[in-house]
Amino acid sequence: MTREAVIVDAVRTPVGRRGGQLRDWHPVDLLAHTLAHLVQRSGVDAERLDDVIVGCAIQRGEQSGNVARNALLGAGLPIGLPGTTLDRQCGSGQQAVHFAAQAIKSGEYDFAIGAGVESMSRVDLGPLFTPGAQQGEWYGERVLARFDGNLPAQGPSVELVAKKWGFTREQLDAFSLRSHRLAAAATDAGHFASALVPLDGTTKSGETVAMTRDEGIRPDVDPARVAALKPVFAADGVITAANASQVSDGAAALLVAERAAADAAGLRPRARIVSMAVAADDPVLQFTAVLPATQKALTQAGLTIGDIDLVEVNEAFAPVPLMWREELGYPEDQLNVNGGSIAIGHPLGSTGARLLTQLLNELERREARYGLLTICEGGGMANATIIERIV
Repeated sequence: MTREAVIVDAVRTPVGRRGGQLRDWHPVDLLAHTLAHLVQRSGVDAERLDDVIVGCAIQRGEQSGNVARNALLGAGLPIGLPGTTLDRQCGSGQQAVHFAAQAIKSGEYDFAIGAGVESMSRVDLGPLFTPGAQQGEWYGERVLARFDGNLPAQGPSVELVAKKWGFTREQLDAFSLRSHRLAAAATDAGHFASALVPLDGTTKSGETVAMTRDEGIRPDVDPARVAALKPVFAADGVITAANASQVSDGAAALLVAERAAADAAGLRPRARIVSMAVAADDPVLQFTAVLPATQKALTQAGLTIGDIDLVEVNEAFAPVPLMWREELGYPEDQLNVNGGSIAIGHPLGSTGARLLTQLLNELERREARYGLLTICEGGGMANATIIERIV
């Protein structure tokens, strides 16, 4: 009998700016709050859960020590429930869902949570986010020797991508403005509201307020100010703070189940996971693996890109979705239709789970069938997921 992995429910916190309204939330507490809300909202019997798998990219300081296990205990979930934390860089939350689904398809699990968290306000970001950095502290001599000492950090890498595909500063800024415009419109229309975990944030003045929207979206962003920003990584470069994703805080979680087990438990699956892929490409360019990851996911699913109704390509930097769209020939009006990480923010470990949540909700809102998510990851990797809405 073929086992099928389905998404029963999916939630996320509003995304906060670094040093913003979520700054007082310990990452364990932020994830615990999210997990508790998912379990309560979905109606799953917590005793039936087999595992909690969590993506977190910067596992130091408050995010060390297996944030998954600590968070599920903080959520009041059963003491007998295990949890594990993984790092696949920006795709960590997506990979967590993949591992949950793979365990379900293999027959080891019936119910599992795939989630992600990142509190970039509360941990040392390290050389990854240092403008002008050429290599991180994580490279050893053997890796550097293989690439003649040329393994740039992500900023210089994305400048290489922009140059290779010939993207101008004007194109990148226009895409960034689009991200804010679409995210603001989606927020105002209530497209995100049903997935948001209710929580309180803290204003600059220290006031406690209900946080009901993503903090980084700028509905009235000024094109002239965007155009006036100086490049961050090279004096003659095209990447600025405006056409890169925001450094942020947030968490997201999805309940994944075996379809027959969900049906027997009286839970209504919302989408099935059709295919999952991971790929790697040139670590100097770093961001191009979204292309082979997409092709692998399509091949596994027996689909073509023309079959996909909606696509989310993570907006780590504006050249990435632009490069993906150009190579795949995908319609602009079906890509990142509610904005992306440039506007909403990119809490690294949680973004994959957030984008799957967003993709699921938008498929339902449009009554569309297939959605694809792909995320570029540090070191030249990428994940891709195809889901199908269950009618």
